[in-house]
Amino acid sequence: MAPVYKGVTMRDLYRYDGKTALVVGCYSGMGRAVAELVQSLGAEVHGIDHRVPDLDLSSFTTCDLRDQAQVDAALAAAPARVDTLFYCAGLSQAHPPLDVMSVNLLAMRHVIDTIATRIGTGGSIVSICSFAGMRYAERVAEITDLLATGGYAEGRAWCEAHPEVVGDGYQFSKEVMMTFMLHRSMDLVERGVRYNCTSPGRTETALIHEVEQTIGVELYRSLKLPMDRYGTAEEQAWALAFLNSDAASYITGTNLFVDGGMLAGTITGRMKVPTNLTLPSHAKD
Repeated sequence: MAPVYKGVTMRDLYRYDGKTALVVGCYSGMGRAVAELVQSLGAEVHGIDHRVPDLDLSSFTTCDLRDQAQVDAALAAAPARVDTLFYCAGLSQAHPPLDVMSVNLLAMRHVIDTIATRIGTGGSIVSICSFAGMRYAERVAEITDLLATGGYAEGRAWCEAHPEVVGDGYQFSKEVMMTFMLHRSMDLVERGVRYNCTSPGRTETALIHEVEQTIGVELYRSLKLPMDRYGTAEEQAWALAFLNSDAASYITGTNLFVDGGMLAGTITGRMKVPTNLTLPSHAKD
């Protein structure tokens, strides 16, 4: 029998019975894992991705997040009422910078701002950010300028006009995502809607293997991780599902590291970074 605390069955806090969940980026990796998990926890799950997942969802819409028209069409097809949103889509630096910015940031902002209007009091949002976004405070001016743009098209035009800031697209997109979450969470909390993000460490997904191929598998894996292994998509999904569950009812505006100790190892200097390994600059501090 599940334990009861102050009249509440503890197990029920982690469940999603009666809730409608929208998972953007549900084809593979962390997004697929969280779609399966919250469905097993009782949610009615609807999905959006550019490829059709092998999942029995309540509905699914194909969408290329690099195309605003397709994003708008997918959002129009999404449920009129959403209780919880998971934005799990993302591209690595192996892709063109503007594509990375479009999927990681511009579509994310557009999806969250649109779906947030359908989420009532007690609802929740979580997006997957990254360890790579932690130096966001160093580029406040550029990030503020980009976030001041009026929407998807304006944001893409800004990125096209500032290639020196965008770089490979990955680190900057994550820095802007982190800043966006901090500010938008304060807007949404006034309506009783929570918004958080996670920063995964190295996790066995297709995205991490793209990064390995870009940098070099042997070189990339030469970094000694505190837990001496990559995480799994399921381990990331548990954290995502927790943040959007009622068990996290007093958590908002938070970035949860799910990184196997990488942040602690970086801060303490106990995770040694090879001098010839190219990592996000914060990991060298």
